[in-house]
Amino acid sequence: MSSHREAPEISKDPVADSTDVYAFVSPDRPDTVTLIANYIPLQKPDGGPNFYEFGDDVVYEIHISNRGKAGADITYQFDFSTQVRNPSTFLYNTGPITSVKSASWNRPQHYTVRRIADGRTKTLAEHLPCPPVNVGVRSTPNYAALAAQTYHSIPGGRRVFAGQRADAFHVDLGSVFDLGALRPVNHLHLISIPDAAGVNGLQACNVHTIAIQVPKRELTRDGSMPTDPMSAKSVIGVWSSASRKKSTVWDARRGKVVGHGPWKQVSRLGNPLVNEVLIPMAQKDRWNARPPWKDSAFDQYVTSPELAKLLPVLYPGVFPNLAAYKKPRADLQAILHTGIPAGVVPGFQNFTGPTKADMLRLNMAIAPTANPNPLGLVAGDAAGFPNGRRLEDDVVTIELRAVAGLTIPLVDPSFTPDGAASVVTDGTSNTNAALLGTFPYLGLPGGGYQTQPGTTSA
Repeated sequence: MSSHREAPEISKDPVADSTDVYAFVSPDRPDTVTLIANYIPLQKPDGGPNFYEFGDDVVYEIHISNRGKAGADITYQFDFSTQVRNPSTFLYNTGPITSVKSASWNRPQHYTVRRIADGRTKTLAEHLPCPPVNVGVRSTPNYAALAAQTYHSIPGGRRVFAGQRADAFHVDLGSVFDLGALRPVNHLHLISIPDAAGVNGLQACNVHTIAIQVPKRELTRDGSMPTDPMSAKSVIGVWSSASRKKSTVWDARRGKVVGHGPWKQVSRLGNPLVNEVLIPMAQKDRWNARPPWKDSAFDQYVTSPELAKLLPVLYPGVFPNLAAYKKPRADLQAILHTGIPAGVVPGFQNFTGPTKADMLRLNMAIAPTANPNPLGLVAGDAAGFPNGRRLEDDVVTIELRAVAGLTIPLVDPSFTPDGAASVVTDGTSNTNAALLGTFPYLGLPGGGYQTQPGTTSA
């Protein structure tokens, strides 16, 4: 999964679990960039009566690096507060919720958003309402209209949203984690199971989304509008994090955990699948606690990934060239740890400097594609992953093919990829709720009564 339950400790703390990060030039507002961080993985729409929500005891952040050192030069910070209106009922709502101000909604949540840059913190907006979760046709009868009340425009040409959405990530969890089998190529796996289409394990699952849309000028190091794709100033690094207080104490009188001390990072996410697939299990929690600019400690897992060694074993005779390739994977290091330098892909670069760091890297001078190719840059669509990440991008297939050797010739023309490298896939597509054409782009969450993504009536 992109970052769903990706490390032993954070899997026990889903409220702070970063699941996906997206960064792309807004297709309908190309002078802006949209940044999305998702949390709380694998939400069943009918998971009540205590439905999913952001943690009041967690600080959520989206970080921007724009000076070439993988540091957090700009941070958008979000913290939440939750109210219980009626302490005498067990119900999430005592009647239909037709407005975010409805008295029948018993547990409303609000948030504050801040921008931190150059050592200064500026509050951009306070007490912004989140939407309720999509309970069902009686409790949230017109969910699309209800959620739209929480698509906030705030000063500076910014837009912001925080609340439940349908997960846009797709992957065949049941097969991938069953000894690395991929249903469309079962025959290559030499097992007596017929080939089949991939099964989207995240079908009908929801997440909690933080999305902010900001002018491009706000993200460049000098406040300029990025227009030259070959300029270093056009490229930013992006990652998300979640932090908790350093120590916690169980307060028996109040029946809750109380945090003390400074905030400490407990999860982070940049590129999809890195902590799940590349970082060994014994290092995953350590990786989550460290900032990206210290990722040189994990570089060996990028330049010599375990999965690249496993593919020839899992698929005997299918990847002979990959099995014989003993050089460090400079292609994966460029994609995941430094960005792609100029000259590797004609007319393209998203290089952020030599500091090894796991971040999404977005070249803001590259315009959105009218008809996005879900395979992104490897299919000739320079507006797609690994140039940032769009909601449409099929990152599982892209990264599977990269690990299988498809991108090695970009840095080592002497290598010829095995034929399977260009066709290997988990066989899924985005069968989740339809994406929106405008901010916040992610589809409506599945309803608890309906148990289908994006539906608002029975």
